[in-house]
Amino acid sequence: MRVVVQRCSRAEVRIDGAVVGTIGRGFMILVGVTDGDTRAQADVLAKKIAQMRVFEDAEGKMNLSLKEVGGAILSISQFTLYADCKKGNRPSFIKAARPETAAPLYDYLNEVLRTQYGLRVETGRFGADMKVDFVNDGPVTILLDTNEL
Repeated sequence: MRVVVQRCSRAEVRIDGAVVGTIGRGFMILVGVTDGDTRAQADVLAKKIAQMRVFEDAEGKMNLSLKEVGGAILSISQFTLYADCKKGNRPSFIKAARPETAAPLYDYLNEVLRTQYGLRVETGRFGADMKVDFVNDGPVTILLDTNEL
């Protein structure tokens, strides 16, 4: 699994012009799933996301977690995180898991963040054409890949 974590001051996702998820301060995350990914890997990612200390403390150091600052998550499924651009100019997405595999794992990651870590998680809709608007705070952008954790 791959997750792009972006610290934000606000984020929202629209589908067909209607806002379906919105947050203030927190993380806007893009979640990609490949074949062979497991719930155990989603558990590792959820813990890493929930405990990541990238918010400033009173001294201005990135030392606080999402929960410590009362932040939320906007989670967006993103199969293009597994784009293969080695040949030609048109990316291949063959490494991205099929929806019947990816959607349940994406949902599971979001549920773990909610239930095990007590975080508010807003989402788009898996497979939908979404318009995401957010302000990257910092900017802070971190790539998590279960093959590297």
